[in-house]
Amino acid sequence: MNLAFLSGQSEESGAVGAIAYSHPGERFHGSLIQDFELLVLIVCDTDQSMSEVGHYRYGDLRYQMIYVGRNQLQSSVITGDNNNLMQCLIEGEIIWELDGALSALREELSAFGLELREQKLLHEFASFLRMYVEAKRHIQEGHVVDAYYSVLEALGNWARIVLIEHGVYPDHAVWTHVQSMDRALWKLYQELTVSSETLEQRVELVLLACEFSVISKMGDCSELLLRVIRSRKEAWSVDELVHHPQLRFVGEDLPLILRKLVLRSIVKESAGWPSLIGGEGREIRYWIDA
Repeated sequence: MNLAFLSGQSEESGAVGAIAYSHPGERFHGSLIQDFELLVLIVCDTDQSMSEVGHYRYGDLRYQMIYVGRNQLQSSVITGDNNNLMQCLIEGEIIWELDGALSALREELSAFGLELREQKLLHEFASFLRMYVEAKRHIQEGHVVDAYYSVLEALGNWARIVLIEHGVYPDHAVWTHVQSMDRALWKLYQELTVSSETLEQRVELVLLACEFSVISKMGDCSELLLRVIRSRKEAWSVDELVHHPQLRFVGEDLPLILRKLVLRSIVKESAGWPSLIGGEGREIRYWIDA
C-alpha cells in the first residue's frame, strides 16, 4: 500500500514520527481500531498523555489517526496497558521518524534487554500483588464471583512474569506460550477455569498457590526497587520512591510492594523522622542493610 499521502498529514509540529498499521477490513479488531482499514499512530514529543483521535478518508481508504506522547508510548511498552498501540509499534510500518526515535524503541522491544525486563517484572509483580490482595478481600467478604475475576487477573500477571523470566516480551497470546513453558501454572489456570469443583473451592486453591508465589518471587521481581533503595545510605520516604524516575510506572502499587517487602524482612523500616505535615506523628522511611 502506498502511504506517501500520509507523510504530509502526519509531519506536524511536535511530532517525532508516524507508524501505519494496516489490516483487512473483514477482521474485527475491537473498539480502538473500529475496523478501519488503517491505523496511523502519530508520536509526539511531549510528557503529557494524549487522547486526540481523527477519522479520515483518502479515496476509498478509511483510516484512523491517533496521537500519543512519546513518554506515554514508552510507558505503554512497560505497562502493556494498550495492546493495540503495542501491536502497531511492533508490526506497523514506520512512515517517517526524527533521529531514529521509533526504530530505537522498536529495537528496544525486540532486544528485550535487562533494564526493560526488570521494569516489566516489577510492574507485573505489582499488578499481581494488587489483584491477589483484592481476591483475598473479596473471598473474605463472600463475593466469590468478584474474587474469581480478580484471581484470574492475578494468574494473567503471573503468566506474564513467566514469559519475562524466559526472555519473552509478553505482548499477546500469553497463555499459548505459558502452556509449553510452565506446565504447573497452566494446570493451575485449568483448575480455576474448567475444574468441576465449586467456584469458591477453585478460587481458594489458586489463592494458596498465589500466596506461595508471592513469597518465592518477591525478591527477584522487586530487584529494581531494591537496587533503588540500596543506591544511597539515607532511608527513603514512600513519596520519594513513588516519584523516583525509575519507579514511576509502578505508581500507586508501590506502597503495597514496600509493605510486603517489610513483612518479609527484605526491607527495613525506621519511624524516626518528624512528619512533614506537622503533628506528633513520625514518618516511616525505608532502607536495606548493607
